[in-house]
Amino acid sequence: MAKKRCSWAGSDDPLYLEYHDKEWGTPIHDDRRLFEFLVLEGAQAGLSWSTILRKRENYRRAFAGFDPKKVAAFDKRKVMRLLADPGIVRNRLKIESVISNAKALLKVQKEFQSFDSYIWSFVSGKPIRNKWKKPTQIPAVTPVAERMSSDLVRRGFKFVGPTICYAYMQAVGMVNDHLVSCYRYSEIN
Repeated sequence: MAKKRCSWAGSDDPLYLEYHDKEWGTPIHDDRRLFEFLVLEGAQAGLSWSTILRKRENYRRAFAGFDPKKVAAFDKRKVMRLLADPGIVRNRLKIESVISNAKALLKVQKEFQSFDSYIWSFVSGKPIRNKWKKPTQIPAVTPVAERMSSDLVRRGFKFVGPTICYAYMQAVGMVNDHLVSCYRYSEIN
């Protein structure tokens, strides 16, 4: 019998299925991976998530494995090389935001000892466990995402609007928005 999944995961795209089945909604507490998802969610703005998933390995290569110290040191020549890289989204504002976000993340790490402790403080260190029965119940933005967005912007982060922040929260497991009928809902809980 086939596993019941969230409807967005589809059934014909193996990359989407793997992302749904192994990553989406699983709590992440590693600063580098948290930075990776912040970059990818920002890159996705205005595009489909499948586009970003297909470019993910290229992003890892282009952005030094999402090492914030290395990315924070990128200069204008590196930006020009990235703008010519067909493996990533070649949008100057998005590329430059990755660099400025790396710098902001390093400041957060100094203040909070880790980006993990800072970002998870928005949910008091524990995932929010929703109980959605239909995809139409899942919000695009929540008050927590709005607070997170506002604080990230205040700290110098870019491409972190409330909608991006909520998608980020879903991706890194700060919120479990798998439908209750999805097999992953109980696995994550």
